[in-house]
Amino acid sequence: MTKANIQPAQPISEQFVAEIRQIIRQAQQNAVRSVDFCRVQMYWNLGKRILEEEQQGKARAEYGSYLIKDLAQRIEPEYGSGFGERQLKFCRQFYREYPIVNTLRSQSRYRPLSET
Repeated sequence: MTKANIQPAQPISEQFVAEIRQIIRQAQQNAVRSVDFCRVQMYWNLGKRILEEEQQGKARAEYGSYLIKDLAQRIEPEYGSGFGERQLKFCRQFYREYPIVNTLRSQSRYRPLSET
């Protein structure tokens, strides 16, 4: 018996197919949101760590610090252009704008994180 000879016992309803499609779409959307939030957390943590290292316990970083430039030169070859000097500066700025991590979670409830 070949696959071509197997017939379903009853036809599949369009509503059933629509429900299956909805389950798949919902799972895909949830996966994208989860990945987006993980990326936002990563950027926040990078910004926090960079700022902490720059300031080294002081209220302000010393003028002329080349930390971000040096860091980008070390990690960009391994992780790509998303971790260049410009992006790392954005991470630091992001942490400065949202220094409380719970703010990130509350923002994600109201709009997709990719829009933040």
